[in-house]
Amino acid sequence: MPATKIKNYRWLIVVLLFFATTINYLDRQIIGLLKPILEKEFNWTETDFAHIVMAFTAAYAVGLVSFGWLIDKIGTKLGYTITIVVWSIAGMLHALARSAFGFGVARVGLGLGEAGNFPAAMKTVAEWFPKKERALATGLFNAGTSIGVVAALLIVPLILNFYGWQEVFWITGALGFVWLIFWLIYYDIPAKQKRLATEEYAYITGGQDSEIDKAGATHTVKWQRLFLFPQTWAMITGKGLIDPIYWFFLFWLPSYFSSIFSLDLKKPSLQLMIIYAATTIGSIGGGYLSSRLIKKGWPVLKARKAVLILFAFLEVSIILAQFAKEAWIAVGLISLAVAAHQAWATNVFTMASDMFPTEAVSSVVGIAGMAGAIGGILFPILIGSLLDSYKSAGNLAGGYHLIFTLCGFTYLIAWIIIHLLTRKSEKVKLIALT
Repeated sequence: MPATKIKNYRWLIVVLLFFATTINYLDRQIIGLLKPILEKEFNWTETDFAHIVMAFTAAYAVGLVSFGWLIDKIGTKLGYTITIVVWSIAGMLHALARSAFGFGVARVGLGLGEAGNFPAAMKTVAEWFPKKERALATGLFNAGTSIGVVAALLIVPLILNFYGWQEVFWITGALGFVWLIFWLIYYDIPAKQKRLATEEYAYITGGQDSEIDKAGATHTVKWQRLFLFPQTWAMITGKGLIDPIYWFFLFWLPSYFSSIFSLDLKKPSLQLMIIYAATTIGSIGGGYLSSRLIKKGWPVLKARKAVLILFAFLEVSIILAQFAKEAWIAVGLISLAVAAHQAWATNVFTMASDMFPTEAVSSVVGIAGMAGAIGGILFPILIGSLLDSYKSAGNLAGGYHLIFTLCGFTYLIAWIIIHLLTRKSEKVKLIALT
């Protein structure tokens, strides 16, 4: 019996990507929410926690390059399957840790596995969407980063009310295997998807590059050749300078509100929910805005960079957080900052599919993500050192305020570099990479 055709099947694929990304960020955020509890139980310092974060980001850097290459080689269906199995098992194994070193080991496994999510998701978008819809599709699935954090804010206190911190890791880690069932049932590339209507297939492929192999065949991309192009270095800049800032928001904001505004993290936090929910607006809004400009006739890269500079200026607002004396004022300023970040991230991700052929997208995203992860290794060293220093001086808030100031100006610096690297750029041809 032939498979039933599903209208707008490509948006069903986005739903799958959204839930994978949601689970991805739910699993990685748990350590930040449990930080006050685990600090007391295991006598961690801020530097101990920074080392745990560094273990994750170092493994994430290795995983991004490895999975980026692997997914381009074996395809999105099998590649995504492997990555979610690895990170789900590693997430559950956190429950067995009994020291900072043990958590560091578990974070290494989590980082390796979770690294495959964005290379696989971006390659999937490139396979399933015409250019004019890619930023919106990316914004929609990228909203899972914020929904995952909000879900963690709800789920972690709920589980803690009935069980201990160990059960938090067991239960949340198992969610990836539930997602995997739907992925294996509903996903394949357009050329092989029997549920895809002929009209939609023509629409998808008609809005892609002519050099994409419509039969679904794969081409071997020489990975090292990617470093010869300024477009690759623009992606490295966009992720390398900015990703560490968002990881700071993820891992340290709960502790910031707990320390500065006495927020009780054993209860669902409306303040943190609002902040992380704001990233959803930024993710979808940033993707919609650049897609809208392209539909109006703007050149693709010009539209992306116009949106990037807009949100780089908005990001400067985070500097004002140091003057916030009330928690809700800080919530408003930080909400704007994280929303601007996600709008930025959505468009930087999409630039990979704008500037490179589909066969290389996963590798490029992996390389750029690796740069972000390397920054994520170095930035926590600075954060941990600053916060311990300011805490010992009785001025922990001053440490956070200095970090906010550094974050505020970094986006503008990154945009200038990206603009210079892509000012005369054309799309990289597949023949140049093979």
